[in-house]
Amino acid sequence: MAHRLEIAAANELEALATRTFDAPRELVWEAHTRPDLVRRWLLGPDGWTMPMCEIDLRVGGKFRYLWRHADGREMGMGGAFTEIVKPERLVHTELFDEDWTGGRTTVTQTFTERGGKTTLNMVIRYASTQARDAALATPMASGMEAGYARLDEVLRSLS
Repeated sequence: MAHRLEIAAANELEALATRTFDAPRELVWEAHTRPDLVRRWLLGPDGWTMPMCEIDLRVGGKFRYLWRHADGREMGMGGAFTEIVKPERLVHTELFDEDWTGGRTTVTQTFTERGGKTTLNMVIRYASTQARDAALATPMASGMEAGYARLDEVLRSLS
């Protein structure tokens, strides 16, 4: 069964993204926290690779992602983990190198398993309503869904 990302404004500062995966929570958690797995799916639209994926998975630990497009463009982002409750909840800050999101965001991911399927709820808290609205107006949702479609394949290969 194919699942699709749903994303919408949740309140003045936050967007809520929800996606279900046909895999146990532990596997979905691992795919979000292990660099070797993250590099396989967190790529957005076709044409992008992730030459850098560093994750220090501990409270206060930092992460750094660098994406490169086939045409040479690069996009980088990093942040720090503020809460980790394996395999239920992951909270981190993030800031893109070219700050298109209007400042640092806080991302709260919750992983809920029911019947062997895992639902990821991701709350993205922006610095302002304008920043949230601007992010939601970009093709962010289609890029996220492209990555999640890859994650479906990664999860199938791990099962």
